[in-house]
Amino acid sequence: MFESVQGLLDEHAAIQAQLSDPAVYAEQALARKLGRRSAQLQGIVEAYNRWHGLTEDVEAAKEMAAEDPDFAAEVEQLEEQLPAAQEKLRRLLIPRDPDDARNVILEVKGGEGGDEAALFAGDLLRMYTRYAESRGWKTELISATESDLGGYKDVQMAVKGNSNDPAEGVYARLKFEGGVHRVQRVPVTESQGRIHTSAAGVLVLPEVDEPEELEINQNDLKIDVYRSSGPGGQSVNTTDSAVRITHLPTGIVVAMQNEKSQLQNREAGMRVLRARILAHQQEQIDAENSAQRKSQIRTMDRSERIRTYNFPENRIADHRTGYKAYNLDAVMNGDLEPVIQSAIEMDEQSRLDALGE
Repeated sequence: MFESVQGLLDEHAAIQAQLSDPAVYAEQALARKLGRRSAQLQGIVEAYNRWHGLTEDVEAAKEMAAEDPDFAAEVEQLEEQLPAAQEKLRRLLIPRDPDDARNVILEVKGGEGGDEAALFAGDLLRMYTRYAESRGWKTELISATESDLGGYKDVQMAVKGNSNDPAEGVYARLKFEGGVHRVQRVPVTESQGRIHTSAAGVLVLPEVDEPEELEINQNDLKIDVYRSSGPGGQSVNTTDSAVRITHLPTGIVVAMQNEKSQLQNREAGMRVLRARILAHQQEQIDAENSAQRKSQIRTMDRSERIRTYNFPENRIADHRTGYKAYNLDAVMNGDLEPVIQSAIEMDEQSRLDALGE
C-alpha cells in the first residue's frame, strides 16, 4: 500500500537540500516554486510518518501481548487509530491541481437583471472581500466599471494568500466559485415588493507570480489605446489612457481604464492577460490529457449556474454539491467556508473514486 510514497519522500528530501543552499534564493521564482512543493510534500511526509509509526507500534504491541496479555488493550487502542491515519495519508496522495497554491484574480460581472444584477455583483465582491479578510488574505481592486445605481457592471480583484501550503492556497479554495450565481430578492428598484431573479457571473483565474514565468511574445499582442469613460458615457479622462490588449494566438482580450496613465493601465492589463492565458493553457492540458481527470465541479464557464442566493428565505444553495443552509445573511458577510468546504470535499471524493477505478 502507498507504493508511491517513497518517491515523494525522496523528492521532499532533495528539495530540502536545495532550499538549504543560499544560491537558490538568487532566483526568486525558483525559490517560490520549491517552497510551494516543499509545503505540499511536508503534509504527506508527516502523515506517512504518523501512519508508518502506528503500523510499527501495532506490530510491536502484538509481540509484547503474546508474552504479556496486559498489552492487549494497547494493541486495540493503536489499531483504532490506524484507519484515520491511513485515510488522511490517502487523501493527501490525491493529485492536486498544480495551480492550487497560486493567488488569484477574481472577476465578477453583472449578468441578466440590469441594475439589480450590478448591485448583486457588488454584494458578491463584498462577500469575497470579507471571506479573504477572515483568512488573513490581502485584496486589491484592479479594475471596476460601476453601474449608475451602485454595484458593478464588472469588477476585477486580486486576492493574495499567506501560505505556501497548496491546501491553504487562494486558488485551492476559490476555484470552485466560477460560474453563475443566481439571486432571488426584492430589488431596491421594485416598488411593488415583487421578488425578482437576476444573476452575476464569477471567473477565478490563477495569477502568474512573475512575468518571466509565462513568456508572451510582444509580436503576438495587438494594443489599442482610447479615451476612458465612466457610467453613462461620461468622460473621466481627457487623454487616451485606456488600453485594450488582444493576444492574437488565443483571441483573449483585456481592457483596462481605471488608472490615470496609459502605462499603469497597460501593466494592469498584462497582469490580467497573463492570468487568463495561464488558465487557458491549463484548460487545454485538462482537455488533452485524459489521464488527468477534470474537476466535475470547477468550471471556467460563466454560463453554468452553480448557486442560488434566496434572500426572502435567507437560504443559500449550491446546485453541484447539494449544500443548503439558512444563514444567507452570514454568508454574504463572508462566512463562506462551509459552502466552499462542501465543494472541496466533493472534488476530493470524486478524485478518490477515480483513483480506485
